[in-house]
Amino acid sequence: MKKTIRDIDVAGKRVLVRVDYNVPINQELKIVDDTRIVATLPTINYLLEHGAKVILCSHLGRPNGQMDTKLSLRPVLARLSKLLEKPISFAEDILDKSTVDLVNKMQNGDILMLENIRFYKQEEENNDAFAKKLAGLADVFVLEAFATAHRKHASTYGVAKYIPAVCGFLVEEELLMFDKVLNKPERPFVAILGGAKISDKLPVIENLIDKVDTILIGGGMAYTFIKAIGGSIGMSIIDNTKVELAKQLLDKAKEKGVKIILPIDNVGAKEFSEDADTKLFSSGFFADDYQGMDIGPKTIRVFKKVIKKARTIVWNGPVGVYEYDKFKKGTNKIAKYVARSKAMSIIGGGDSIAAVQSLGVCKKVTHMSTGGGASLMVLQGKTLPCVEMIEDN
Repeated sequence: MKKTIRDIDVAGKRVLVRVDYNVPINQELKIVDDTRIVATLPTINYLLEHGAKVILCSHLGRPNGQMDTKLSLRPVLARLSKLLEKPISFAEDILDKSTVDLVNKMQNGDILMLENIRFYKQEEENNDAFAKKLAGLADVFVLEAFATAHRKHASTYGVAKYIPAVCGFLVEEELLMFDKVLNKPERPFVAILGGAKISDKLPVIENLIDKVDTILIGGGMAYTFIKAIGGSIGMSIIDNTKVELAKQLLDKAKEKGVKIILPIDNVGAKEFSEDADTKLFSSGFFADDYQGMDIGPKTIRVFKKVIKKARTIVWNGPVGVYEYDKFKKGTNKIAKYVARSKAMSIIGGGDSIAAVQSLGVCKKVTHMSTGGGASLMVLQGKTLPCVEMIEDN
């Protein structure tokens, strides 16, 4: 296991905490969902209680290395200050001497928030000089942004070359949860994979074939697999470059005794629209002018039976076009079944988590991962570069 903030003395130290405050903000610059902010409170409170000088660093949106007032972290600062019931200083320009002055004036238990780190192009370039300057503000680095732990950026990866680095409680929990389900699962172990982009999921399937008992596949990625076994998919989304690999994975799973269950029926539509007329098709028998939009009722029943018997579940990706209410039924049903199951469950991916949140069953899920891309990398059996920069305990 990696070192955490428990393993170092932070009293009187300047502690740079890379958090993930990339929260949804509306046109009035009001925060719509503060879940990611609330998730960092245990780490921040621990540091404050132990006499640290806390310097918070985050990105928000995609400013592409340019200043953008609509993506300022000031609304986040206001919300965090209210949650902590504590004033927080703000550094408007990380590269300006005024930021160094603010840091030098900090007392034990003070908090300073840096402006959006992605206002600087050097961040995503992992510019060494920029990382060194950022590290120069602190004595210790805390990685608390699991969602960006797969990216070699200056504030997540580069700074760890210059000052001691440890995990915050949020990152620690993510690592512990994934280690438990991937290396010590209670069986039957079921993986549920969906979403449209099959290129991200094929490496996950390849890794999980050696670990799980059953893989349920839905969403747009399913049609590449249906094509691989000779089915007709009409106008459904497909990655023709991955058809052969999908077939190989189906064969490999069969050899290993792992069940890969594809949809047996699908809700189809002629156009990608909320108002589109729908028609139910048996998988592999789509009309030429229809495309798959959701799993059908027979598939839902089959998936339900598998989920009910599971004792460990990993779910990443919706099984239908979650953008439209009309095609959310399959994903919402899966969310209910996972929540009702007796399994240890981990859910990753924005739409999968959104389904659980919309149904109000979050507390019935063991763990909702804060990192879509990072969790996919872990499920692929790869190491996270930013986590690798942290010493083992």
